[in-house]
Amino acid sequence: MKKTLFALLLTAGLVAGSLQARPPNIVLFFADDAGYADFGFHGSSECRTPHLDKLAKEGVLCSQAYVSAAVCGPSRAGLMTGIYQQRFGFEENNVPSAMSDAGFRGEDMGLPLNQKTIANYLQAQNYRCMVLGKWHLGGADRFHPLKRGFDEFYGFRGGSRRYFAYKPGQRVDPLNWMERDFEGYKEHEGYLTDALGDEACAFMERNREEPFFVYLSFNAVHTPMEVRNEDLKPFSKLNKPRQKQAAMMLAMDRACGKVLAKLESLGLADNTLVVFTNDNGGDVNNASINAPLSGVKATHLEGGIRVPFLIKWSGMLKAGSTYARPISLLDLLPTFVDAAGGDPAALHGIDGVSLLPYLKGVRTDRPHQTLYWKKETRAAVRDGDWKLIRLPDRPAELYDLSKDPSEVTNLAAAQPDKVRELYKKLFQWELQLERPLWQLKRKYERTAMDRYDGFRQ
Repeated sequence: MKKTLFALLLTAGLVAGSLQARPPNIVLFFADDAGYADFGFHGSSECRTPHLDKLAKEGVLCSQAYVSAAVCGPSRAGLMTGIYQQRFGFEENNVPSAMSDAGFRGEDMGLPLNQKTIANYLQAQNYRCMVLGKWHLGGADRFHPLKRGFDEFYGFRGGSRRYFAYKPGQRVDPLNWMERDFEGYKEHEGYLTDALGDEACAFMERNREEPFFVYLSFNAVHTPMEVRNEDLKPFSKLNKPRQKQAAMMLAMDRACGKVLAKLESLGLADNTLVVFTNDNGGDVNNASINAPLSGVKATHLEGGIRVPFLIKWSGMLKAGSTYARPISLLDLLPTFVDAAGGDPAALHGIDGVSLLPYLKGVRTDRPHQTLYWKKETRAAVRDGDWKLIRLPDRPAELYDLSKDPSEVTNLAAAQPDKVRELYKKLFQWELQLERPLWQLKRKYERTAMDRYDGFRQ
């Protein structure tokens, strides 16, 4: 009866004060392999992202946001835990079909069970939590989202699948079938990006009377490059790979717009914290563009690790503003806990910080003086505006990102003391890490170096 009365009052517009008093809803839009330059709010003249452009005008654009890994699985492990994923051995992509040099079993590749997720923390604060789309944090049942703090799941356990429904009897990686909650396998109708947006709206409708967390983890714009024909029409003048990429971006923007419109229609928009970001840099395989940043997905150049980032919380964060200091997606867990009324200082052992004091202007120092990245022998460290990249087959490179964000001028030879200083910082950090739980075959490492050499600005 209490919920029914609340719903009636909400419909009548009589509980605005109660909504503001309760913790905010949280919506995280998470793109896959999108290019840094492929958004209207970053100046794209080819891709159309009107709903996200509007979100940028209504919120804060963070111009130096970083992932904790340059590929999907480890990046998501860092996001979900607020911890450098190398600390618990999740250093490489969990790709069961690729296996490892030691024959590590694919079903053992997943987020270790002793790690708490964003959903675990928010669930403890009485949030209803749903993940939609790509999980990619372990395919075995013990790694399932419903066992990691989420109340509902609609998506696929693996890392990549097609956008149109698989046919019955078709040979498909079992991890890529669409699944509702636990083992409710049934393929979606229509185009997957649209279906995920619709399901997110339905979840918010069902849970409008209590705080909720929606993690809308798109597989867009990851390969395969599959599009709705009607989404191609605005991009006929682009070359064919870019046509498809732009059409997939348009569909993802449309799904985000549908969710944002649903928040408005439910009367929840003013009490919802919304974030849009990406899992790693744009990939060459989907024709993404990261300019003016050098590099692509799987490299530690800026184009592999710097991502678009928007955050909106009406009345709490200044609309239409830009935050220019480096942040990390590791910061989302403590930021969400903070917004939900928890104490981020009580989150022992995490590497992220709550962004709210910085975005509100309460704190004027840097959220992070130093940030780190590592995959096998490749690594990078950013300290202040200096960035060192360690490579397995050549001397390290050094850049001053305040003057050279495109990483064109290597200053290593001119600044040997700075190289030595940053190497020491990197070594000291590496001493805190666990050994990788699995290592993929070396051909994947070689591919990463080929990308490093071939995709510089």
